[in-house]
Amino acid sequence: MTELCNRLKNERKRTGLNQEEFGEVGGVKAGAQLNYENGSRTPDATYLNNLRKIGVDVWYVLTGEHLTSQLSGEESELLSGYRQLDTRGKARVLGVIDGLGIEPSIAAQEKKQAQLGHPQKVKKSFFIQDGRESTNISTDKTTIKVGRKKKDAL
Repeated sequence: MTELCNRLKNERKRTGLNQEEFGEVGGVKAGAQLNYENGSRTPDATYLNNLRKIGVDVWYVLTGEHLTSQLSGEESELLSGYRQLDTRGKARVLGVIDGLGIEPSIAAQEKKQAQLGHPQKVKKSFFIQDGRESTNISTDKTTIKVGRKKKDAL
């Protein structure tokens, strides 16, 4: 049981949430979350399913094995690296992906914020400043600037 508690706590820390926020996502109060993490209670399927919706690796929580068997080696390496990043690092990665023109990252950010109970509208703006093409990705609390040199037309 201790291993499950530790893995659950690791996943909570990986998501950057405190016990109250994590418990809220799972549909329980902070006290229940504390009991899950100290081993005095065992989480149920509904709780784990709710956590799965925000990206918690429930298979890892239950077995200690990350569910990456369906991923290629490169995808597994990227996912492993992404999971080790803090919130700012993850935002930078999403900014890079967005800068490449892959739009779902904005929708994914909004979906994740809504699931956490903190819906925020993600705003994206493009502009050219000092010969550089730039993008601002911002929420109510954070702004990420992504920029690159403007390419001349052929």
